[in-house]
Amino acid sequence: MGIDWDLLARSFWPMVEGAIKGTIPLTLVSFSLGLVLALVVALMRLSAVAVLRGIATAYISVIRGTPLLVQLFVIFYGLPSIGLTIEPWPSAVIAFTLNVGGYAAEIIRAAILSVPQGQWEAGHTIGMSYGTTLRRIILPQAARVSVPPLSNTFISLVKDTSLASLITVTELFRQAQEIAAFSQQFMALYIEAAALYWVICLVLSAGQSRLERKLDRYVAH
Repeated sequence: MGIDWDLLARSFWPMVEGAIKGTIPLTLVSFSLGLVLALVVALMRLSAVAVLRGIATAYISVIRGTPLLVQLFVIFYGLPSIGLTIEPWPSAVIAFTLNVGGYAAEIIRAAILSVPQGQWEAGHTIGMSYGTTLRRIILPQAARVSVPPLSNTFISLVKDTSLASLITVTELFRQAQEIAAFSQQFMALYIEAAALYWVICLVLSAGQSRLERKLDRYVAH
């Protein structure tokens, strides 16, 4: 069967629409919530309270030690067995948020630890509380260190959102699947979907490089 170029042209906008209405919002919401969760977990890992460190360590271990697909299926297909049913889109957000939180927590923790101890001492010397020192001195410096790995996590999440198609979330790859199932042009349509993911990631990578150069101006060499 030859390639139906007209079909590829007609399927382009539905896939782009799937990216705009599904892939991108899912990525932005999950990553934003995941960063908040990651910061909390990172601070728990750095806490002097053993129980908090233990909870954070266990959470990170579970998230990093299990496949994202399994985490997604546990939330969407597993929770109903104990009486908790969650719609597809929120299920995907929860799974991706928890996953980002587990990976980004270690990035943020490492970035915080990279800030010289003297910065903490300087904050305490001028009367700043722990929270104020963290917010005004430590986190701004840690942000410069964490931008590259966090950007990579963000780009990876864009691609990982394709897994949401397995729980019927309408996004870029779900659109490709539906069109392919109807037309039987699986190879061509999946390559088209892959090309769209590639373009999105290229744009994000360019933005990452620009942000890194901008932040590098404020780093002493």
